[in-house]
Amino acid sequence: MSKAILKVTGLTKNFGGIKAVDNVDLDIQQGEIVALIGPNGAGKTTFFNCLTGIYSPSSGDIMLCNPKNGNEITVNGMKPNKITEKGMARTFQNIRLFPTMSVLENVMIGRHCRTKSLIFGAIFRNPATRREEEEIIETSYGILKKVGLHKEVNEEARNLSYGAQRRLEIARALATEPFLLLLDEPAAGMNPKETEALVSLIRKICSEGHSILLIEHDMKLVMSLSDRIFVMDYGKKIAQGTPEEVRSNPAVIKAYLGEDVDA
Repeated sequence: MSKAILKVTGLTKNFGGIKAVDNVDLDIQQGEIVALIGPNGAGKTTFFNCLTGIYSPSSGDIMLCNPKNGNEITVNGMKPNKITEKGMARTFQNIRLFPTMSVLENVMIGRHCRTKSLIFGAIFRNPATRREEEEIIETSYGILKKVGLHKEVNEEARNLSYGAQRRLEIARALATEPFLLLLDEPAAGMNPKETEALVSLIRKICSEGHSILLIEHDMKLVMSLSDRIFVMDYGKKIAQGTPEEVRSNPAVIKAYLGEDVDA
C-alpha cells in the first residue's frame, strides 16, 4: 500500500478534565473515501477541528503527505489557513457561506490561498493581477460546473436551496486545491434526491484525485460510499475496517447501527 496522505497518531484533546478525543489513530490512503462515525458527542467534530487547526491537540501527531511530491509535514498547532495551503480543506456541520455574495464570489474566495497578487497589484491593477483575476473567475466557474451550480453564478448564496448550498460549500473547499477534503455531515438535512446527487458528486471528486474523510450519520450513505470506516465513542476509537467488517462488529451493531442495516 502507498504512503498515507494523512496519518494521525495518538491524537488527544482535553477540555479541562474531559478527554473529547482520546488517543485516536487514523490513516487515509490516496484515493480513499473514509468515514468517521459515532453518536453525537463522540468527539468526531473535535477530531476534525484538531486536524484543521481550529483546536491545537493536547498530544499526538498529525502528518500530511502531499501525493504530488511526497513531502511530509506535521501540522500540529498550525493555523487553519496554513493547513489549507498545505492541501487539506473542509466543510462544516453548519453551512458557512457568505449569504449576500454571489455563488461565483463564494467560490472565488476559496482561491485566495492560491493567489500571488499583493496589495500593490490590487491597487494599481497591473497586467499580472488582471490575468490572475481572470484565472480565478475561470477556475471558479469550472468548479461550479463540476458541482452543477454554473447556471446560478450570479445568484446570491442565500437564495439557493439547502442542498445547493451544501454543494456550494464543497465547491469553495475545492477551490483551495486540496488533495484531502474533509466533509462534516454533508448529507445533514438533505432529502433522498439531494443525498443521491451528493453521493454521485463525492464519487466524482474522488475519481479526480481527491481523497475524502467524512463525518456522517446516514448509515446507508456511509456503507455504500466508504472504502473504510472508523468508529468513535466517548472520544475513543472503538472499531475500524471495511463497511462489511464494521457492519458485523458486535460493539458497533449494538451501539450505532442497530440489528438491521440495509446497504
